[in-house]
Amino acid sequence: MDAIAPFDWYAWIILPLLVFFARITDVTLGTIRIIFTLRGKKHLAPLLGFVEVFIWVTVIAQITKGAHNIIAYLAYAGGFAVGNYIGMYIEDKLAIGMLVVRAIVPDHIQGLTEKLHEKGYGVTSVKAQGSLGPVKLVYTVVMRKNLPEVAKIIQDTYPNAFFTVEELRSAERGVFPPAYSAHTRDTFFGRKSK
Repeated sequence: MDAIAPFDWYAWIILPLLVFFARITDVTLGTIRIIFTLRGKKHLAPLLGFVEVFIWVTVIAQITKGAHNIIAYLAYAGGFAVGNYIGMYIEDKLAIGMLVVRAIVPDHIQGLTEKLHEKGYGVTSVKAQGSLGPVKLVYTVVMRKNLPEVAKIIQDTYPNAFFTVEELRSAERGVFPPAYSAHTRDTFFGRKSK
């Protein structure tokens, strides 16, 4: 009678779990690294890249060495998917970067620029002609973390306002709310604080 081979816990359970969590970590770091690079955080991105690739090489070595089963491969793919999600979630919570908010409101709507100024935002408004008549273009540059507040001010002032939000790669000077300290502003714009 043939003896039943013992269950290989390492190959079928432990290694796939290690691969899954390592892959989550390395892809999360990779996602954040890419976003930091796009937002101009050039000093942090290489460090994240180093750790990311170190983890990736370690995981690949383990898979090619000992994980010759479908569970390890599924753990690798699953870790990649979950890592992307977690990386985007973390980046969203960090709210790094600046945005340009452009609102188009009817020319007769008053108070939007005043309400934004009251909160400390710099605002530029321009009279323009829209497809239905005179309009006002209102521009402001905000930190990503301030977007919900600015969007609420716009919607409270004119609920049917059309507004767009774009990523801002770089800017020079500006007017920002007091909570946005001079040190943070100077760091973002690449100037030395006094």
